Amino acid sequence: MFSMTQKTPLYQAHIDARAKMVDFGGWAMPINYGSQIEEHHWTRNDAALFDVSHMTVVDITGRGARTFLQYLLANDVARLKTSGKALYSCMLNEQGGVIDDLIVYHLQDDFFRVVVNASTREKDLAWMRQQIEGFDAQLTECDNFAMLAIQGPDARARVIPLLAEGLRTAATELQPFHAVLVDDWFIARTGYTGEDGFEVVMPATEVVAFWQALLAVGVHPCGLGARDTLRLEAGMRLYGADMDETISPLEAGLEWTVAWQPETRDFIGRSALEQQKKSGVSHQLQGLLLQDRGVLRNHQKVITASGEGEITSGGFSPTLQQSIAFARLPTPVAEQCQVDIRGRLLSARVVKLPFVRNGKSCIA
Repeated sequence: MFSMTQKTPLYQAHIDARAKMVDFGGWAMPINYGSQIEEHHWTRNDAALFDVSHMTVVDITGRGARTFLQYLLANDVARLKTSGKALYSCMLNEQGGVIDDLIVYHLQDDFFRVVVNASTREKDLAWMRQQIEGFDAQLTECDNFAMLAIQGPDARARVIPLLAEGLRTAATELQPFHAVLVDDWFIARTGYTGEDGFEVVMPATEVVAFWQALLAVGVHPCGLGARDTLRLEAGMRLYGADMDETISPLEAGLEWTVAWQPETRDFIGRSALEQQKKSGVSHQLQGLLLQDRGVLRNHQKVITASGEGEITSGGFSPTLQQSIAFARLPTPVAEQCQVDIRGRLLSARVVKLPFVRNGKSCIA
């Protein structure tokens, strides 16, 4: 079934755990290990383990690394003043559309680590290599590495005792949205679930043993299904659904990731974004909470007082026990709207994101 699909070093471990495997961005990945709902709740209430080895890790090094990233990204890496600090940003085209969203980590003034999405790997690398020309910087894709995300309120307590002694203290002291590199192990206090935890990059040869050690201390393996409902509750965008090369950060509700100051910093897509900001966007991404019985799904039509919109990501929230969604809605945005679900117009409320933070509802 997956003969033409790339496999992570944990493929056999997923098969042994009876995971339901799917093709995701050209990779054979687990969608669940039995119950997506249970996996969601494990993450919110305990500690969950995700194989994210399909993600792409890229190192930017050299004297011009910072200058290059200041030009490449809409957010400003000049904000990264301490070693290990992380920054979320969009990488834009000249029209202000999003080529990808990513996290960049400042390890040294001449060493930054970037983690980009799996499904956009080839176009991301091609774009970055094209733009780096003329800068005193080098781009290196980190091959032969694997990546795990351990997420949940008990995640850090389960992980830290399993680390090598030299890494244990550093991991214990990590602040949120910071990372540390010790030898070949990179640990970041980041994630895509709205919970505390770690994302750990390690040599591919060592990931199976670490996976098994985590399972032995009661960390639950979870698949992409739970990862999607978790990120939706947490208000985190999915590239290709909530934004793409035709959608700007302003339209995706991500203007907070655009560093307008200093005005002297030029970055790819800046002039297009400035024009869009001046003229105003016609649509904005908002949160929807369904008030009638039903399930919100991608691409459903949304009817508002200002015109029609569309759901970009939708599903059932296990934490809220309600259906939730992101929707691109025409401006100005009203508080109430209707969603066309199989010909029936159901009532929904526009709410501020996120829906859930640290396992608790954020809905007013």
